[in-house]
Amino acid sequence: MPVLKAAMCVALVCLCHDVLAQDHDAAIAGKTRQKKIHTWWDERHPGEPLTSPLSRKLPLISVRGNRFVDPDGNTVLFRGLSISDPDKIESQGHWSKKHFSRVKETGARLVRIPVHPVAWRDRTPEHYLALLDSAVGWCTELGMYVIIDWHSIGNLKSGLFQDPMYNTSMAETFAFWRTIARHFKGHNTVAFYELFNEPTLYFNQLGRMSWDEWKGLNEDLISVIRAFDGEKIPLVAGFDWAYDLTPLRINPVEAERIAYVTHPYPHKRTQPWEPKWEEDFGFAAERFPLIATEIGFTTGKGGIADNAAYGTAIVSYLEGRGISWVAWVFDPEWTPSMINSWDTYTLTESGEFFKGAMQAKPHGPE
Repeated sequence: MPVLKAAMCVALVCLCHDVLAQDHDAAIAGKTRQKKIHTWWDERHPGEPLTSPLSRKLPLISVRGNRFVDPDGNTVLFRGLSISDPDKIESQGHWSKKHFSRVKETGARLVRIPVHPVAWRDRTPEHYLALLDSAVGWCTELGMYVIIDWHSIGNLKSGLFQDPMYNTSMAETFAFWRTIARHFKGHNTVAFYELFNEPTLYFNQLGRMSWDEWKGLNEDLISVIRAFDGEKIPLVAGFDWAYDLTPLRINPVEAERIAYVTHPYPHKRTQPWEPKWEEDFGFAAERFPLIATEIGFTTGKGGIADNAAYGTAIVSYLEGRGISWVAWVFDPEWTPSMINSWDTYTLTESGEFFKGAMQAKPHGPE
């Protein structure tokens, strides 16, 4: 009997062990299955419409002929600056309303926000939108309008780009603008969508693309945006790193209520600049609203020659043509820098120049 009783005890212990092991295995399997489940049927695209009581605080900006106008029909000529990528600013610990207050102190009425494709992907659209929401909220409180800029450089058709930070694709670009247009619909502070920062073939190193192809791409992007948001003003860039608008003479983009972009840096042409600016992009201001979404210059050793002359000349020329402008860039590391350091926000020489230009009496039309 003792032997039998012992055997029964051993069997009972083994049975309990097996049951516990099975329960343990089942629990692990359940957890593993739970982790592996992808509830794709509940997923939605990022960019749910932003609801804000301040969305209509700033007057809506629209296009009338070759001008930007407010709801009363008054012409609006924008002067502003571009910050650096929000992902960079936040990663370096400077993303705050204080940063935008410093921008406001320069006299800027328009803030360009460059979104680099690599940052959009790495942070994820959902979390990047949170940064943009903060920026739009701060700009609303400070009375500044916003350009959201898809900041890529290269050939969208071939999928070849100048540097890795600009790598994107047709699918990502269209998805970006669908997300942005859906999210900021009805928010007046976001006045402009800059569809693609700087299209360039880089002397054919990035493949080929005709103006007709670029024109068609932009028309398709505008169509997607307007399926969600019919109020924002799409901005279309010219070729040659967004400088050259000469195709508009005979073949403009087939879309109403848009504007065009030029980046007339001093190195694009030799002096005298004005006749060349007129030939390359200025003529278009007679028919369309234009924004020079990047102008700027460096100073000191290694800087571009005749910078003081350029600054005065470009602002005078643009405003004489009724062309709005945005200085590049309010960051101490990217060039041409408008500030010397994050700590003090001391303006560089070019920063001081553009602050003075933003606060000066506007140049009248020629």
